[in-house]
Amino acid sequence: MSVQQPIKIAILAMGGEGGGVLADWIVDLGEHQGWHAQTTSVPGVAQRTGATIYYVELLPPAPQPTTRQPVLALMPMPGDVDVVLCSELMEAGRAVQRGLVTPQRTTLITSTHRVYAIAEKAAMGDGRVNDEVLVQHAREAAQKLVSFDMARTAEESGSVISAVLFGALCGVGALPFSRADFEATIERGGVGVKPSLKAFGRGCQAALGQDAPAAEPAATVPTPAPQTAAVAALLQRVEREHRPACQHVVREGVRRLIDYQDTAYAALYLDRLAALVRQAGADEDTLVRETARHLALWMSYEDTIRVADLKTRDSRFQRVQGEVRAKADQQLHINEFMHPRIEEVCETLPAALGRWLARPHALHRLVARFTREGRVIRTSSLRGFALLWLLSRWRVARRSTLRYVQENQRIEHWVQRVQALAASHPALALEVARLQRLVKGYGDTHARGLRNYQTLLGVLDRHGATLAPAQLARLRDAALADEHGKALQAALQQQALHA
Repeated sequence: MSVQQPIKIAILAMGGEGGGVLADWIVDLGEHQGWHAQTTSVPGVAQRTGATIYYVELLPPAPQPTTRQPVLALMPMPGDVDVVLCSELMEAGRAVQRGLVTPQRTTLITSTHRVYAIAEKAAMGDGRVNDEVLVQHAREAAQKLVSFDMARTAEESGSVISAVLFGALCGVGALPFSRADFEATIERGGVGVKPSLKAFGRGCQAALGQDAPAAEPAATVPTPAPQTAAVAALLQRVEREHRPACQHVVREGVRRLIDYQDTAYAALYLDRLAALVRQAGADEDTLVRETARHLALWMSYEDTIRVADLKTRDSRFQRVQGEVRAKADQQLHINEFMHPRIEEVCETLPAALGRWLARPHALHRLVARFTREGRVIRTSSLRGFALLWLLSRWRVARRSTLRYVQENQRIEHWVQRVQALAASHPALALEVARLQRLVKGYGDTHARGLRNYQTLLGVLDRHGATLAPAQLARLRDAALADEHGKALQAALQQQALHA
């Protein structure tokens, strides 16, 4: 006597992506065709550190009438899943890692867009997982792979990604139900039926290998505002002073620093690069280009003024409103969680006053006590917005602040080191330029990166031009490997480069 086997489906989705709705649709679809259906879910730790796993089993009706009820499993087991649906590419990688995807039986349906994991965002360097590697592993692990950018399809359809996944499930033919049965399931839901059916249709077409309907034409991009004479002069200077291979990066650096401060600050950026160009050889485009990129990043360091500026820009409010899909008649509140330390307060003040406040005395202890706890500032309120907007306007006096004085000294010292090596040791000069990657962010992140940067400068001071460029590159990569500097200390010991 043959035993009927259920169709086993695992859904990996993050919060807000409709994984529960998708599971309910599949159950409803099966039950309306007379099948036995069951769904369970295991929630993740958080929306990005672990997705919720929804598990569905569908068992066809018994060929002969019976009073016995089937016993269905409560969770997916490695090597025993027929269909895996993932709302994001990293979740597909996790499904493969867990053994839920096997080449003997599993159809894997996944979106190729990325929502970066906490570990990827927190990395000192570029902690992103290679998307192509994830896709390749998924292709090798699955019997059949269906993958495309479902987030974009959902956005263009005005729906959510669960509807696109449901359409792809229909198109791939993993379930013995017709497209009309799938669509009737969405209609029975009664919520957002029209956009859900549109997203479903596009997902189904993509899974069938057909071209998805073209997206509606994008809104016309407004013509950029005319350049001022000062800006035009800076861009002309870029063309005059730099070779074509470097002009794009330098031009973007100029635009970034005008946005960050003003045209005079961008002119200082070009002055610093001009000194390097005079020292570098005619074929050292890579050195000039990399220095230009890292110099622009360092000169636009993140201080409290910059943070306040970015949080009060109209583009930020528009982006948040778009992300949460807020309608015109809905009220949106934005809470900013901020935790400035006493060091950030001192650095925002004029240099002399900041140094005085940084010394241990009664006022220092009072301010430190006030900044010990974090603050929640609602930028969607008049009071919260005005507070950060006024702080952002302090950029007119940024050059007088303690942070500017400190960063300017560090930048000048770094630029001079690159210039000194450019003519005689360009490869080593390039690695010194890339050391700027260590100095980023603000607060504790900036302090840790700066400490590692200074450690490597100390190595350079002790060994000078005898230090191999590859050695310095390995030490930099070690410094980027962890925020506490343990990998860097191990690399220094291994290479016998300790002081």
